[in-house]
Amino acid sequence: MFLGELIALGVAFSWTFTALFAEVGSKRMGSLPFNTMRMTLSLLFLAATIWLTMGTPYPRYTNSSTWFWLVLSGIVGYVVGDYCLMQGYIHIGSRFGQLFMTLSAPTAAITGRILLGESMQPQAIAGMLITLSGIAMSILSKGDSKGEQHAVRFNLPPRGIFYAAMAGICQGFGLVLSKIGLAHYDASLAAAGITGDVMPEGALLPLPISISMSFAATLIRAYIGLAGFFLVLVLFNRDGLQQLNRALHDRKAMWCALGSTVFGPFVGVSASLLATLYTSAGIAQTLFALTPILIIAPAAILFHQRVRVREVIGAVVSVCGVCLFFV
Repeated sequence: MFLGELIALGVAFSWTFTALFAEVGSKRMGSLPFNTMRMTLSLLFLAATIWLTMGTPYPRYTNSSTWFWLVLSGIVGYVVGDYCLMQGYIHIGSRFGQLFMTLSAPTAAITGRILLGESMQPQAIAGMLITLSGIAMSILSKGDSKGEQHAVRFNLPPRGIFYAAMAGICQGFGLVLSKIGLAHYDASLAAAGITGDVMPEGALLPLPISISMSFAATLIRAYIGLAGFFLVLVLFNRDGLQQLNRALHDRKAMWCALGSTVFGPFVGVSASLLATLYTSAGIAQTLFALTPILIIAPAAILFHQRVRVREVIGAVVSVCGVCLFFV
């Protein structure tokens, strides 16, 4: 009873751990080395999963259209999005970084409208406004210095706000691109006469192809994420390889990279797929969105952050806005 809801809540906690590990790791390694390590570990975990569930360590039954859209999704969601997210963690921390990730829901709604012709219900538009209001409540305040009693100012560094906002926008945009890629993947399976409930031949852990293809799609995105981060690190940083070498010898940072990978792309993604099997997608997505609230207490304790009542209310309001997208 309520198995799907409990799994979905577990996903929200898993993504909370991911963000906390990522904040520590990215501050120690730097954004590019940390993401390179994280993508490498993700590839290993995902390739092993695909091998178990599909019988090969690479995606099967794909076509060129599938690769095109998933590669594009990997560039937007992983290379640009994750880079901005880790930079956001460095400048404003994981607590506020996760708050800005609520922008992914309105971005996905707008992008889905443009690229897929999906309809936007009135509650979705209301959700956008509420989400933005919650974020504004958390990061804006009236100036308290002489002569600025009525001026509105940011409580956070503008650079951190920019990176975190871009991360949320890229995640939403990348999600829609992934959806298009999965549609092409599904069409490729249909062209091969394979239905979603078929168990791939040679799989050691047979699961319906409809579940395995989601992991395969994530693996394609991870290929691009790793290639993108490595190239940027090496081509645009004179000491890129030295940064990687230092990162490899930083035990605490490597443990953080491992923790961020396990609780994020591996456990988080796997459990999120499982949750949708036992409860509705709307309920699952609503529970997934609780991360900006769940992260407040551990971030305050671990990083000795002062938490204002207005920031907590803003996080709650923003999450409520996200929930309107799934009712």
